[in-house]
Amino acid sequence: MDINVKHSWKAIVGLSSRGYTCGYCNRPLASEKGWHSNNSGFIYVCHHCTRPTFFDFHGEQIPGVMHGNPVGDITDKSVSALYDEARSTTQANAYTATVLCCRKLLMHVAVSKGAKLGESFAFYVTYLAEKNFVPPDAMGWIDHIRKKGNEANHEITIMKKDDAEELLSFTEMLLRIIYEFPAMVAKKYQQGQQGKGKTT
Repeated sequence: MDINVKHSWKAIVGLSSRGYTCGYCNRPLASEKGWHSNNSGFIYVCHHCTRPTFFDFHGEQIPGVMHGNPVGDITDKSVSALYDEARSTTQANAYTATVLCCRKLLMHVAVSKGAKLGESFAFYVTYLAEKNFVPPDAMGWIDHIRKKGNEANHEITIMKKDDAEELLSFTEMLLRIIYEFPAMVAKKYQQGQQGKGKTT
């Protein structure tokens, strides 16, 4: 939206129905209520959370949809915060930042699992592999994150949406393997032990 152009927004009206996923509540919907401007675009109102979403005439959505899903039972606050930050950058279409966050996340995960501070990225990747936190068949993905992270960090390169989303999808899977799935198994075991105690 051109901030130098004066925009005239009409009263809330019926619009052509538009299907989208709300960037605030992350729920899919089809809305036909909102505002329109002759020289900028449309604002649709989510009927779940009542918050506004802007679409320009090219269909770009602001705020965008946050890629990925929450991951439970992450025991390290810095890992959890950085993963949330990586997801938020996709919502803002800041894809280079997403790639850099995913690269940095691997370092934080390694440290949270016992690696020493102050080592190189290569050291942390090797640590995750040697300690069996990363499945052997997934090492290609780790190398892919390394390469994309190096491009984003050291070269004059802008990352694309596909780059960001595929790396974030892999990162989500990795966090589930390292944190969420072991916690689920531990809870199941604990529930089983408590059940045995009740029957004895």
